[in-house]
Amino acid sequence: MKSSLAALAATAKQQTVVLKQITKAQGVTVAEWQLLAQLLAGFNTQEKLATEMQLDTSTLSRQLASLVKKEKLSKEAVGRDRRQLIYTVTPAGESAVSDINQAYNDYEAAVFDKWPQDEQNLLKILLNRLNKSVDRTLVE
Repeated sequence: MKSSLAALAATAKQQTVVLKQITKAQGVTVAEWQLLAQLLAGFNTQEKLATEMQLDTSTLSRQLASLVKKEKLSKEAVGRDRRQLIYTVTPAGESAVSDINQAYNDYEAAVFDKWPQDEQNLLKILLNRLNKSVDRTLVE
C-alpha cells in the first residue's frame, strides 16, 4: 500500500491528465481556464489578476494575449493615456468555462459515484486537515 502522500501525488497526476483533456476540448489550457474564472469573478485588469493569481506580469501577458487571440477575451483601453486595459470574457469564453466546469463536475461525480456521503465528507475533513499540516511545515 502506498503512503498517504504518495497516493495523493499519484491521484494529483491522474486528475491533472483528466483536467488537461477537459480544457483542451474547449481549446484552452488549464492555466487559461483558471484565468477566465478569475476574470468572471471580477478581476478584470492585469494588475488585479497578477495580484490575485500571484503571477508575474510577463506570464500573465502571454496568457491574456493567447485568450484574446482565441476570442475567449476582449480588451478595451481606458484612462487618459489609454494604457490601462480592461478585459472582458466573451460569450465564447463564458461557454468554455461553463463547459469545462460541467465536465469537471461530471468527472468528480464519477470518481465518487460509489462512495457514501459520510465517507466523502470524512475525506474532505481529512484532506483539509492534511493541507493545514503541510502549510504549517512550510511556514516553520
